[in-house]
Amino acid sequence: MELSQPSDESRVLVIYTGGTIGMLVGQQGYVPVPYFLTETLRSQKRFHDPFQDSLFSNAASVEGYREWSSMTPRSSVPGGTGSKRIRYAILEWNPLLDSSNIEIDDWIRIATEIELNYASFDAFVVLHGTDTMSYTSSALSFLLEDLGKTVIVSGAQIPLSQLRNDAVDNLMGALSIAGHYIIPECSLFFNHTLFRGNRVSKASSYDLNAFNSPNFPPLVNVGIDIVVNWNDVIRQTSLRRFRAYKPTLRLFPGITAATVRAFLMPPIRGVVLETYGAGNAPQRADLMESLKEACNRGVVIVAISQCAKGSVSDAYETGRTLLQTGVVAGGDMTPECALTKLSYLLSKQDLSVPEVRDLIGTPLRGELT
Repeated sequence: MELSQPSDESRVLVIYTGGTIGMLVGQQGYVPVPYFLTETLRSQKRFHDPFQDSLFSNAASVEGYREWSSMTPRSSVPGGTGSKRIRYAILEWNPLLDSSNIEIDDWIRIATEIELNYASFDAFVVLHGTDTMSYTSSALSFLLEDLGKTVIVSGAQIPLSQLRNDAVDNLMGALSIAGHYIIPECSLFFNHTLFRGNRVSKASSYDLNAFNSPNFPPLVNVGIDIVVNWNDVIRQTSLRRFRAYKPTLRLFPGITAATVRAFLMPPIRGVVLETYGAGNAPQRADLMESLKEACNRGVVIVAISQCAKGSVSDAYETGRTLLQTGVVAGGDMTPECALTKLSYLLSKQDLSVPEVRDLIGTPLRGELT
């Protein structure tokens, strides 16, 4: 049921899964502390207006809760003509997860929480650890079909508990964009930039500019003004539960056919093959035969480039030979995107193997150039 709300108010659900953004410094380094993030935001006027009526709660639930845990002051978008109060609730996971422990079931949980709360909120922000953030944003881009609202994944390199941090800018930026703009796709916001969720990879473990999108421009740039590149924003297409085997095989000099053959044995149904350059692989007959045998058994093998910037093509003979075995070209998809797209397609039981192979090369969420 839709909840009535003032026209100058935007409601955002913040799903806090864990990650550096809400950690404290302990004896063993950064550690997650339950409810620390929510309590800290409630104590800061930039994130919580004490003069507005709001209900604060530490409740955690798969379905979230319909009451508001905190409220931002009325905010004006720099360079914009409108002004909206962004009212947001925080749904905190218990326990909080380190992003290196994120699994497919967690992607499904996030998608389900968005689905269950879809009618009550105008937009969604997912707070997440940076290590696997781009995998989650890619997965959600395929899970969230027929999306008509903004979904932003964000986090921080330095936690909110530190005096000097990037948590404030990242969270405020994500909330501001989610509260003021309808960008109906899953995106990732970091360091003043909003990226398409399935086009981004983590590039640095220590820079604040931790993510990049080498093959697709940003959707939004935040500076003195918030500039939305509307020409690059696409309209997306029900939430489906998906499960699939999801390994990645990276080619390296000297890799043996026995290694490849063992990797491709049942129950493997799909593999992302990270090739050299523009889709090249060693031209050894035993290696090509191992790949061909797997493809003939119905294993879907997607070839992408090991290069951060580039695309798989048949420009070279070594690339054409690889594709002739039945391997599918993954174009300029990132490893994270190729992995999650393959998992998503293999989970759809109504699709045959040939149909999955065809859809790998078909843009579904703007993931291919």
